Amino acid sequence: MATPDYFAELYVAGLFADAGWNVYFPHRDKGFDFIVSKANGDQQVIRPVQVKGKYPTPGKGDRAAYGYVGRLTVTHPQMVLAIPFFPSNWITAPACTAYLPMSIVRRASRGYRCFPATLRRGIPTPRRDFKKYFDKAGLAHLDDNRWGHPPN
Repeated sequence: MATPDYFAELYVAGLFADAGWNVYFPHRDKGFDFIVSKANGDQQVIRPVQVKGKYPTPGKGDRAAYGYVGRLTVTHPQMVLAIPFFPSNWITAPACTAYLPMSIVRRASRGYRCFPATLRRGIPTPRRDFKKYFDKAGLAHLDDNRWGHPPN
């Protein structure tokens, strides 16, 4: 079965829209999957977004650190690397979704890497130090002006 990458993009876009963000899709996908904006007082917060869905196969073993390793077509200091983590037996929705700032995504020999989740018995869950970047808390965190800056 082919991985449903476009489903992941639209799913994450829907989560942004449900959280009050405006979602803009490019005419040509040459980097960012979409751009989001939201009013924050008298300012507009604008974030480019790349979505990388994680789909473990049913036989994939447990992982203490689980996430994305690979290329990012283009990067930006304020971008969001959104990773919807699907369970191995997924039917419709991810188990959790991470919204990661570039300040915690590291360069690697094969592009970039970030491991914000664990995988146990085919079910991904946020790692303790990354919980603030997941699901509703992660989305709520995005309109903070300090969001893209390196963590303390």
